Amino acid sequence: MSIQIFGLPVSRGVAIGRAVLIASSRVDVPHVFIDPARTEEEIARLLTARDVVATEFDALKRDLPADAPAELAAILDVHQMLLQDEALVGAALDWIRQRHYNAEWALSAQLEVLARQFDEMEDAYIRERKVDLEQVVERMLRSIGRGSPSPMPDPGQNARDFGGDEPLILVASDIAPADMVSFKRSVFCGFVTDVGGKTSHTAIVARSMDIPAVVGARQASGLIRQDDCIIIDGDAGLVIVDPSPIVLEEYRFRQRQAELERGRLARLRHTPAVTLDGERIELLANIEMPEDSPGALEAGAVGVGLFRSEFLFMNRAGNLPDEEEQYDAYRRAVEAMKGLPVTIRTVDIGADKPLEGMSSSELRHESVLNPALGLRAIRWSLSEPSMFRRQLRALFRAAVHGPVKILIPMLASQREIRQTLENIAHVQRQLTDAGKPFGQCELGAMIEVPAAALTMPIFLRHFDFVSIGTNDLIQYTLAIDRADEAVAHLYDPWHPAVLQLLHTTIAQARAAGKGVSVCGEMAGDPAFTELLLSMGLRSFSMHPTQIASVKQRVLRADTRRLAPLLDQVLSCEDPEAACTQALLTGAAAIAPKPMAA
Repeated sequence: MSIQIFGLPVSRGVAIGRAVLIASSRVDVPHVFIDPARTEEEIARLLTARDVVATEFDALKRDLPADAPAELAAILDVHQMLLQDEALVGAALDWIRQRHYNAEWALSAQLEVLARQFDEMEDAYIRERKVDLEQVVERMLRSIGRGSPSPMPDPGQNARDFGGDEPLILVASDIAPADMVSFKRSVFCGFVTDVGGKTSHTAIVARSMDIPAVVGARQASGLIRQDDCIIIDGDAGLVIVDPSPIVLEEYRFRQRQAELERGRLARLRHTPAVTLDGERIELLANIEMPEDSPGALEAGAVGVGLFRSEFLFMNRAGNLPDEEEQYDAYRRAVEAMKGLPVTIRTVDIGADKPLEGMSSSELRHESVLNPALGLRAIRWSLSEPSMFRRQLRALFRAAVHGPVKILIPMLASQREIRQTLENIAHVQRQLTDAGKPFGQCELGAMIEVPAAALTMPIFLRHFDFVSIGTNDLIQYTLAIDRADEAVAHLYDPWHPAVLQLLHTTIAQARAAGKGVSVCGEMAGDPAFTELLLSMGLRSFSMHPTQIASVKQRVLRADTRRLAPLLDQVLSCEDPEAACTQALLTGAAAIAPKPMAA
């Protein structure tokens, strides 16, 4: 029977494919597609874990004291039976052979299948045996984790390498940032999660992959089963499970239309972004790894406006990259951009991007009820000066190979600015004393905290440029957690307070002769292009897949005619409606409704 599940639309388009579920577990489970050539090796990891746990159960039963209740021995017998049951281990092996899941993922996927079967049983006693199954699987997962890690697959592999001709759609309660790093270049054509907001980490990565996604879909992972045929309507925030043939054909038609539109936009990739009145607009790319640089050039970016360096720090079990590894990564990104500027943000760890294996001082972050307000970004870097200086040295050394700009995230006070500048000066002295060549870098501050936006003169005295991170600026201005689906409806980039902060930040930077860009999600949303142009913004940074759509709006814009738009939008109670109406009427004058007192 076909069902519909509604959530938040966060990445547009249509995806049709088979569901791949990631089950929740008390044990951290890595989700990795293995190289098909290493299938037997992965099978051996699973069987070895089974044998180790079986030996543990035998030892536990043998060492039971004489006065132990008979039920304990019976429970161990049940666990041994479950351990040898083909419905568990045999089926998990099939996930490895057919879908090329790593051993941990295969076992947790089969646990999800069996757990649902237990839930549907009428007999209460049998139904409660699900707990025994979960305990057995948890013990096996811990045993697997003590062995060799799963090998990473070739990023060039596609869905046909992992279980047939049909595309795959990832379904989960939530997707950890570490998993998103692994999946970024993998086989999925869409994402569905129970939780998350429009600018949650999952949503941002889905947009960066240019694939449809729906988040905040509540019970999606409980309603969708492994291998269900599902449709993601990324425009409506709709997930359709087991669609009828008529619905399936309709969405396939929409997919073909979208493909044609992408082809039309692709023709603009090397057209200069110049407005009708001759204003040259800088369209930059947001990237996450050095390997993203060629894609940025191919999309027509004239530089990198945001290199999120924290992705170099993820999926490392707490073993942070050293100076040489970072230098090599930054150098590769700079050289790949062939002389175009590369803006690299220092590590922005925290909130929805925690690190594994954090040190004692970092553990303070873990205890914060709302991590978005805790030890993150520059706060974390300043609390770990050796790590921060290691990254700064790598950045300055990479600047020998091309133009590098350094961007500092989440600055909010004069004290943080002073400490940052002291660290930079210290690093430059270290490099000079060591005789290591380094380049000169422009230094920028991210404006993503209202305190920074409201004290712009201080920032403009110390920095060469500013970059507005709208995702966090909106979050902190409106006092909501942007990753929490319970308040996701309150996340409003059109809120008058947000627009006022954007306008004044851009205006003050331009008046001071300093560069200003927007690198948050608003920059890549064509709905905001004309409004940002009217504010005086001339530098936009976005994921490469969004450049063509924004460039199309730029090429059709006349900044002289957009001048009346700003006053109309800022003076209205409903800025989004005012902007839409003004653009429909050619930015003609509107009688604005006065703001409520």
